[in-house]
Amino acid sequence: MTDLNRQPNPHPAVRGRERSLGRLSEVVRRLAELAVTTGAPAGELEEAAGALERVADRLAARVPTAPPPKFPGRPQEDPESADASTLHHAMPFDPVVGAFNPVAPPVILESAGRTAVGRARYGRCFEGAPGWVHGAAIAAAFDMVLTAANRIEGVAGPTVRLTVHYRRPTLLAKEAVYEGWVAEHRGRRVLTAGRLVQDGETTVEAEGEFAPFDPKRLIGR
Repeated sequence: MTDLNRQPNPHPAVRGRERSLGRLSEVVRRLAELAVTTGAPAGELEEAAGALERVADRLAARVPTAPPPKFPGRPQEDPESADASTLHHAMPFDPVVGAFNPVAPPVILESAGRTAVGRARYGRCFEGAPGWVHGAAIAAAFDMVLTAANRIEGVAGPTVRLTVHYRRPTLLAKEAVYEGWVAEHRGRRVLTAGRLVQDGETTVEAEGEFAPFDPKRLIGR
C-alpha cells in the first residue's frame, strides 16, 4: 500500500476510509495485472469471475445516487508555494495520479524546487509494444506532470495542446521519472516542458500549452 493511502484525505468520498479504499484500489490493480498475465485454466477463471461478480454486486448496492463533488473544497495552500503532491488530495480519483482509482498506475507527484517530478512503475496492463510502456499512458502522465508544474507556479489551467516526442522505448517494470517545468508565460497562455528519464536516459520529451485560470472559480462545482 502506498503512503498516499495512509495519509488523511479531505475529499468527502475518501475521508475516514483512506486505508480501506486504498487497499481495495490496490487489490483491483493487482487483479487487472493478473487478468493479462495469468495462465489459469478456464474453469478456475470462471470460478474467480463468479466470486468477483458477487463482490461487485455488494459494492454496487452502496453506490450513492448523487455523485460526490469533483474537488474536496477550496485549496488552502498559497498558490505561490503549492507543492505538486497536493494534487493527490485534490484529485484522489484521477486516472493518472489518483491513489484511489485502480485505473491509475498511479504516478506519484512531488516538487523539486520549481520542477514537478512524477514517479511510476508500469506493469503489463500498460504494455504497448512488447516490453514497452504504451505511448498513450506516457502522454496521459505528461498531461498531469506538466499541470503539476503549472500548479507550482500558480498558473494551472486546462490543456490547450500537448506534444509528445518519443525518443526511445520506455520499459515496463523499471521506474520511470517524469520532470516538468514552466518554460514561458506568454500572455493568456503558459508553455510548459518536460522529459521522462529511465536508467539515466531521456526516453520521451513533451511540450504543453495551457490556459491558466483562477482555481477558486471551479472548486466546489
